Amino acid sequence: MLTAALSTLVLASALLCVRAEHAGARLQVYVFKPLTTALIILVALQAKHATVHAYRPLVVAGLVCSLAGDVFLMLPRERFVAGLASFLFAHIFYVAAFALDGGGLSGAWAAAPLALYGALMLRRLWPGLGELKAPVVVYVSVILLMAWLAASRWLAAGGGGSASAFAGALLFVASDSGLAWNRFRGGFAGAPAVILGTYFPAQWLIALST
Repeated sequence: MLTAALSTLVLASALLCVRAEHAGARLQVYVFKPLTTALIILVALQAKHATVHAYRPLVVAGLVCSLAGDVFLMLPRERFVAGLASFLFAHIFYVAAFALDGGGLSGAWAAAPLALYGALMLRRLWPGLGELKAPVVVYVSVILLMAWLAASRWLAAGGGGSASAFAGALLFVASDSGLAWNRFRGGFAGAPAVILGTYFPAQWLIALST
């Protein structure tokens, strides 16, 4: 019941954040963006199912790093590199969590489409990356590794938790793709709705996997 109540609050806060981003109401964004992620952290802390002992702490650590990334990316002064680093550490924690009871090479075939997608995205983004080429390549590699491990874990173990984590990982890739395209390819209509509309569900699904 508490998880359901928190999830309802996550949905309400996320919708208010998207609305504020669309309307350019920065003060509301400063409230609802970190609040939504903080509520998702509380969802992760409500775990009732048996998982590998370190799984939940690693997921929570990833969410805390994501909260820091949210703050860096929404500040009025440019903090993109700090935000990128925060989310990089978040994905490293998720990689560690998904690798604990992952499927090893059972999902090796899933690496191919992810690698192809990453290569195509980098090719399209490359002209606009400037001095951020190396950091972005590292970041893309880590998030795709995270998604692949989530896929391997789901293929090997099945179950609601691994399926939730895999869906969350794919949505995270979609969200970061939208963010990168919006920043380095000149933007697109409805960017806040696309980016946050995939980001918050991604984090919520990963939190539920605990």
